[in-house]
Amino acid sequence: MLYFIPAWYLNKEWKENEQLWYKRRMQTETDDTVKQIQLFQRNSICEYEILLLSYAPNFRHFLHRQSAFRVPYWSVFDAIQEVRRKKQALLSFHNLNWPKDTEFIYTPFSVLAVRGNERYAQIEFGEYGNLIQVDLYRNGEINRKNIYDDRGFVSCTSVYENGRKAYDQYLTEKGVWKLCHFADGHVVVNPRSAQYLLRTPKGEEQRSFLKSTYVSMEAVIEEVFSAYLYAAGDGDIFCAAVQEQHLFLLDRLLADRKVIFSFFGNRFSLDGNQAAVDVLAHGNCIVTDSEDNLTLLLRQERLKDVAKVNIPPYDTRIDPGISQQLQVQKILFPVDRLTAEVMERAVYYLAAYLKRNPDARVHLFTRNAAFDREDVLLGQVSGILDRSGYPPGWARKKSRNKFEVLLDEEDQIPILFVVEQCVDELSVNKCVREQRILVDLADTPDLFLQISCVSMGIPQVLRSATQYMHHGKNGRVNKELSRLEEDIGYYLDSLGNWNEAMIKSYELGKTHTTQYLIGQWKEVIDHIEDNTSIAVGSGRF
Repeated sequence: MLYFIPAWYLNKEWKENEQLWYKRRMQTETDDTVKQIQLFQRNSICEYEILLLSYAPNFRHFLHRQSAFRVPYWSVFDAIQEVRRKKQALLSFHNLNWPKDTEFIYTPFSVLAVRGNERYAQIEFGEYGNLIQVDLYRNGEINRKNIYDDRGFVSCTSVYENGRKAYDQYLTEKGVWKLCHFADGHVVVNPRSAQYLLRTPKGEEQRSFLKSTYVSMEAVIEEVFSAYLYAAGDGDIFCAAVQEQHLFLLDRLLADRKVIFSFFGNRFSLDGNQAAVDVLAHGNCIVTDSEDNLTLLLRQERLKDVAKVNIPPYDTRIDPGISQQLQVQKILFPVDRLTAEVMERAVYYLAAYLKRNPDARVHLFTRNAAFDREDVLLGQVSGILDRSGYPPGWARKKSRNKFEVLLDEEDQIPILFVVEQCVDELSVNKCVREQRILVDLADTPDLFLQISCVSMGIPQVLRSATQYMHHGKNGRVNKELSRLEEDIGYYLDSLGNWNEAMIKSYELGKTHTTQYLIGQWKEVIDHIEDNTSIAVGSGRF
């Protein structure tokens, strides 16, 4: 059995990242574990299960969003709260026990429960219209917050004193509190319900908590998870996402176990963290999402005896974009990881190209979902254009001023720089499909953008060659920013060059297909089971 241990936490808490439907998602939910689970689910590579260490009352909705609804999982908080229900259940706030004089007011965002002239409660919903929480008020201040499980019961209640949270109580399906987690971090077990439910492949049993009081929630999780691991057997493989929240906990509990550490993006940094390097040294294999992260690990002398392999979380496939159908030539330009100096010079050379190609537009790509992000970027670019001698109006929001609309076309200043705010995979894919070329000038280019460009046959201009961009084939290496105008023009001014890059992209994509990823994972698993060498990824280790 292969067990996946994800890093799905909210701000260093042992909680999920579920949010209200009307709040903008500030970061993508998709990570290495999500893609690995999707790969294993769709291709029956081996038996697998998720081991969930975070409190996630809406976990079924999360799995549904990731197209992994029927994935098997074990939840430490389900064990703590003795939850036996598996299926989602419809729960209407009308079915709750409200005072008889309660009046409901429907707003565009939530439902207010009013008694007399005062707010009694505020009812909040998730992305699917499901009841998530009910905030209760007394004398204008929040008094209690009830969190609802998507299986149809109150899962947790938070009690507030003077507007500040005093403690959380985690409840059973029948409403009996199991744990009380106080604001200072310590946890108290209900002496009248001091058991947790242990469900393993061998069966189901109740265990008693070893203590009545714990110093932290992590200590409770460690005890329950340890009992599960002991009951599950010792011949399994664990694939753990590298993340500070649980890294040292797993090091204690998975000693002498077969462990794969999954290193993803910028989720965790090894800089100055020798303790974390020591933990990784205890693993059987480290899987990275990119060659750049693989190179970082290869520099760690402490990890020289640990097998390391690059297995990208995303596969490639032929998925032609629609840029050839558009009159406008869109230049995708990621800006989040650029220094001010690179940004200044890059915009200067991009503007020089736009001046001679009236069909070109620059799309400033950002994963930052802040509400003022568009204004900040356009203001920054507008200032650069002004200093460079180009019209600052090239970078502005589309005007709703009716007088500007009435101007003759030749009198209007065209908008040549627009902002693309993309957080989730769906919005990124939609954006990339319309792009003519990718210009990523960061030291480490965006991995998902690169793979999307390979799948859609879009040429790339990067600072260095990567496994998804070979210089002179499906892109060009830009060593000097002064050559940026030339590199862009090489593809946008010549349909022949662009078509050649498209063909090379599709040829390169054949080496990173789903079957390729499956083969890599099978070899890693075989290596750990048989204790043999790995011959996959970017090298032989």
